[in-house]
Amino acid sequence: MTNAVVVEGLVKRFGENTALGGVDLTVSEGTVLGLLGPNGAGKTTVVRILSTLLRPDAGRAEVNGLDVLTQGDRVRATIGLTGQYAAVDEYLTGQENLEMVGRLYRLGGKEARLRAGELLERFELADAAHRPAKTYSGGMRRRLDIAASLIARPRVLFLDEPTTGLDPRSRLGMWEFIADLVSDGTTILLTTQYLEEADRLADRMVVIDKGEVIARGTADELKAQVGGERLELTVSSSAQLSAAAEALRPLAQGEPHRDEQTRRLSLPVTGGTETLAEGLRRLAGTDVRVLDIGLRRPDLDDVFLTLTGHAAEESAAEAGADAAPTAVSAGASR
Repeated sequence: MTNAVVVEGLVKRFGENTALGGVDLTVSEGTVLGLLGPNGAGKTTVVRILSTLLRPDAGRAEVNGLDVLTQGDRVRATIGLTGQYAAVDEYLTGQENLEMVGRLYRLGGKEARLRAGELLERFELADAAHRPAKTYSGGMRRRLDIAASLIARPRVLFLDEPTTGLDPRSRLGMWEFIADLVSDGTTILLTTQYLEEADRLADRMVVIDKGEVIARGTADELKAQVGGERLELTVSSSAQLSAAAEALRPLAQGEPHRDEQTRRLSLPVTGGTETLAEGLRRLAGTDVRVLDIGLRRPDLDDVFLTLTGHAAEESAAEAGADAAPTAVSAGASR
């Protein structure tokens, strides 16, 4: 397959902070690449460079065969971008927002109006087309933001944590929209911290941490790196986690992971139901009160924990330039 996005040896520094330390990745045409990593890993920096909003200090990047440094205008004409925060004008209606972006792409007035109407229908916003965006719900604003990034039918779409802040129902709806875009042939680079989202949408994944790629592959390939099963239990109080971990340590094939907030203990094991029975026997000889216990196969949360040393939701707030919102919702040439 032809690669729509090619990144080789990308380096970006902000003062003494190295945001990217030599990132390599490719995205095949008509596929979704999930770019995963904790806050501050460099995900947004990659997106900003690919969308020509930042210049790298070293390395090269191409989108649709165009160099992002020397052919920026042509790159912007072929991409769409939705940042971490919905970048819509609250005082314009949904229709007016989309028409404005269309005119920035140098579409004619009639064409921009027709395209806006098509997208409002597609994103189930037609009934609210003539309402100011400030009256929209969070999910509606997000859909309007993505619609704006599609106004010029981009071949490549960058979605930087597109479902952040959405309720579960809106998130499921957004996943359906993204799947439809890929079915229509759009290439997508998706950054996300929702590992279920990546598992569902991404054809391949790249995991970065501290500005470097630490793993890549399909969801199944990444899960295979973790291997085995997980014995998981929830206890009645966080104070009991240490005692439970000590009792079960002889069964573990690696270091147990404790989550005091959820009072949950997870440890890699082998042996299936026999190990589960042995774990219950060992716990029966302690004062630990078990509320729930079971075996499960590894998921992307386990991959994240194994590769980065912590779960995705435990990431610290993103620092430096990677934390600031992207105030552009479409790759219009300005």
